[in-house]
Amino acid sequence: MLVTGSTSGIGAATARTLAAQGWQVVVTGRDRARGDAIVTDIEDVGGRAVFLASDLSAAPAALRNFAAAAVEAAGGRLDAIVHNAALCPPVDTVSLSDADLEATLAVNVRAPHVLTAALVPAMAERGAGAVVVVGSWMAHVGHPFVGLYSATKAAEIQLARSWAAEFGPRGVRVNTVSPGATRTPVNAAAGDVIDAMTKPTPAGRPGTPEEVADAVAWLLSERAGYLHGAEIAVDGGITATRSA
Repeated sequence: MLVTGSTSGIGAATARTLAAQGWQVVVTGRDRARGDAIVTDIEDVGGRAVFLASDLSAAPAALRNFAAAAVEAAGGRLDAIVHNAALCPPVDTVSLSDADLEATLAVNVRAPHVLTAALVPAMAERGAGAVVVVGSWMAHVGHPFVGLYSATKAAEIQLARSWAAEFGPRGVRVNTVSPGATRTPVNAAAGDVIDAMTKPTPAGRPGTPEEVADAVAWLLSERAGYLHGAEIAVDGGITATRSA
């Protein structure tokens, strides 16, 4: 099991949840100290995990090398992938730098595409496997900021649908979990904004990483065996009921 971007936030919660359910998890990210801490957390409660450093903005050849290393770290076989890693430059279109444009496209779209192409064929050959894309509620609404992030998440959700059509007939299920406004370490300084955004929703509060992780874990389980190409909105109702 590979979870990209799993050294904090939703990715870390997903790694912990999946490990608690018996998965051996390859934890990935740029920060080795944070990755080792997640692995220790998992191992301290009897789970199995290993950290593998990653740079998902790297060129496709380097990403394919990373994919091979992930298989090796997992003991020679990966049965599932969670595409969680993402960049979200908090600026409008005019303010977006060229560097952030390139990096966001690379991490949010190119990396999951290359890793899926590198890793899923082995699952299809075995006739079993699962992929979960972590999308976003913002892929479905217009917003004056983070337009590029929203667009990349929409692209990734569409890739998941296409992968479901491509690999589903060979036993690999592909689905999406799209979080709403979720409280994570990355947005800790914007707590008031997130509270105001989510107060009018049916849930009336922000989501937690653990709530998203539970949905990911369910999609990877046999209980979700009939789901292919689905998108589950774990967003407190913000997408369905947003009026402005």
